[in-house]
Amino acid sequence: MIGRYLHLLWVQVRASLVTAMQYRVDFLVSGLISVWWMVWTLVPLLVVYRGRTSVASWTLPEALLVVAWFTMLRGVLEGVINPSLTEVGERIRTGTLDFVLVKPADAQFLISTAKFAPFKIVDVMAGGAVAGIAFHRLGRLPAPGDVGVALLLFLAALLVLYSIWILVVCWSFWVVRLDNLSYLFTAIFDAARWPIDVFRGAWRLIFTFVLPLALMTTYPARALLGTMDARTALAALGGSIGFAVLARLVWRRALSHYTSASS
Repeated sequence: MIGRYLHLLWVQVRASLVTAMQYRVDFLVSGLISVWWMVWTLVPLLVVYRGRTSVASWTLPEALLVVAWFTMLRGVLEGVINPSLTEVGERIRTGTLDFVLVKPADAQFLISTAKFAPFKIVDVMAGGAVAGIAFHRLGRLPAPGDVGVALLLFLAALLVLYSIWILVVCWSFWVVRLDNLSYLFTAIFDAARWPIDVFRGAWRLIFTFVLPLALMTTYPARALLGTMDARTALAALGGSIGFAVLARLVWRRALSHYTSASS
């Protein structure tokens, strides 16, 4: 069963690669745009740290690690998650979701892997480069164990990000358009470029427990720095699994309300 779905995933990825390479100039331009956004992401951080040694107990190299994870996460969001899930609302409105439901595979898997934007790999590479610069300025390398914990937390962050988008998509079964909601989430997600300690009061609670931006970028950065305690890491991993279970249950509930074009 797992092998079958891995094969389906490879078919979808290969189709996206072939499509992207048919328009090579667009592929290169999109990659350059990704680099530009990476540079623009760093500008506010450099402005804030101008003349300061630390902000909310985070030095500039440490804050760069948060930006690095944010950049990589944004690359996955815009390259893997968004291209497929943003089309679900249109499929529901036009009834073409029927073509997905009649296929002998899980509908959530199929709509989640329908389309990819391969050039967004530039964002992931740029995030890795920023992390390298950060550790160069710190004058050390992360411990292997810390790297392992950071990667686990990054996978948990991806799971939460994907689950939130599934929850947003599920509203398409009841609401005609979700453009404003998706734009709102994207705008809120931009706050993940800052360490969670920058926020105070209600905003810190919201970005930790409701929309867990802390899990997405700050926690992996802390893990690389070796300052992440085991209890918080385990709680973050458990919370990501909880988000995934919730998203799956809501998806199945929403799908049961779908009225196909043939009905």
